[in-house]
Amino acid sequence: MHIKTFLLFINMAICTCVYGQDIPKNFKNPILSGFYPDPSICRVGDTYYMVNSSFEWYPGLPIHKSKDLVNWEKIAYGLNRTDQIVYEDGLRNSNGIFAPTIRYHKGTFYIISTMVGQKGNFIITAKDASGPWSQPKWIANAPGIDPSLFWDDDDRCYYTGAGVIDGSGKEWPGKNGIWMQEIDPDKGILLGEKKQLTYGHASNARWAEGPHLFKIDGEYLLLIGEGGTGEYHSVTVFNSKSLWGPYIPNHANPVLTHRHLGKTYSIGQTGHADLVQTQNGEWWSVMLAKRQIDNYVTLARETFLAKVIMTKQESGLTPIFNPGLGLLQYEQERPDLPWSPLAKIKDLDEFDSNKLALEWNFLRSPKTKWYNLNKGQLEIQLRPEMITELVNPSFIGQRTRFPNYQVNTKLMFSTNKENEKAGLVIYRRHGNNYQLLKSKNELILIKSFQKDNKGEFEPEIVASVPYKKEVVILGVKVDGIKVQFLYGDSQKNLKAIGDIQDYTLLSDDVAQKFNGVYIGMYATSSSKKSNNIAKFDWFFNKGND
Repeated sequence: MHIKTFLLFINMAICTCVYGQDIPKNFKNPILSGFYPDPSICRVGDTYYMVNSSFEWYPGLPIHKSKDLVNWEKIAYGLNRTDQIVYEDGLRNSNGIFAPTIRYHKGTFYIISTMVGQKGNFIITAKDASGPWSQPKWIANAPGIDPSLFWDDDDRCYYTGAGVIDGSGKEWPGKNGIWMQEIDPDKGILLGEKKQLTYGHASNARWAEGPHLFKIDGEYLLLIGEGGTGEYHSVTVFNSKSLWGPYIPNHANPVLTHRHLGKTYSIGQTGHADLVQTQNGEWWSVMLAKRQIDNYVTLARETFLAKVIMTKQESGLTPIFNPGLGLLQYEQERPDLPWSPLAKIKDLDEFDSNKLALEWNFLRSPKTKWYNLNKGQLEIQLRPEMITELVNPSFIGQRTRFPNYQVNTKLMFSTNKENEKAGLVIYRRHGNNYQLLKSKNELILIKSFQKDNKGEFEPEIVASVPYKKEVVILGVKVDGIKVQFLYGDSQKNLKAIGDIQDYTLLSDDVAQKFNGVYIGMYATSSSKKSNNIAKFDWFFNKGND
């Protein structure tokens, strides 16, 4: 059986199992696996919409929808045209699109977010969450990050953002705050005066950010993240009888955190939450958290779901996260919503469409179309840009979504020049990646490691084998914190290249910062011009927990 037919058969069998399963009582976390941090959610009728941060990856602002809060389908990106925002070369690792908020008001979807490293805060709008989304409305005089929108009962809209606007930011290390101002969201113009609402729930609180404002039963509830997106991350709330405050820290704070469980607890660094009420009156929250894989975080910040009960306490309205437990769970009873399973993301991409699937992303914005889908193959032009630079290289990747996974791809490529290479890359940042590449007469495995994410680094060839055939199957097998690279002239004849490598150099613990791990196809002419093309016949990516 031909490899493409065989892999397609496997994928169809998996989809059949998904649709044929019994309705489960429980759901499993995370609800979005892999690099999906800073989730924000809204409901329109019986449909839920969620958006996440994307940083330097393009298209930006991935949007999912769901009927049951558990099964999510990626439907669009808020930023998918270069007439909206161009992620310029030089945009640093983990800069770019930060912490968005999605809201729906009177027939229009709004996403507000920050472009860190370029223009600042902006709003985009759409009548349909699938797009098209508007060009950004850049918001003048809006310092800080993590903006959010709130409409009060009189339809006036308010901007809340993370920052200190009164000059007191240096009072203690990490001091930040939440401020508010009225805004015309359709013009992106701030109105009236700014007001500082809080600096966090306690003296010496650090990194108040990610604000979301709600009005529930006549009371204003301000939900924020605190502690930084690391070990001390948390969710805190503030209560007020009046829109402009004062916003009083709730005595239950932090209402959600795993900071007291230590670094080795299997789910950690929980925070940056948003709330949604179902059509049945239940409250649920989405938030980011990290999973420990062999004591390392290899999947970055993922999206989790937790049940919330709104209670009336001494402090006022108080959300209780996972009542009786107080912690995020890997498995718990699912929302009281119609079970709506979806086909899983396809393991096999045969490149037989006229456009790339939504799972594929680029580093920064492609300013020209240097790739082409042609007769069931993905053709990638060799360009001078390299994956070890802060540029838009000829790299097309997708998020890693499992702690254990295997990727194979079929490459057709030949060259008589030493500078030309093409192959498979696992990428976390320009200084932390693995490259399995076909060159003139050999296959080479390259490791890039930039210690402490600063200074110069030199990519290291850790293994090489002679190889002169035009066609090669390249493979990667990841098992927790170990990775083995593979190659062969057919799918049935794969062998190892080099020893088992250390996957932890791609982890949060080593690479640090905010983005996640991608794997994909790459071609380069290493700083020289080229007319050569690398062709990829298919890409297979299958994982498990």
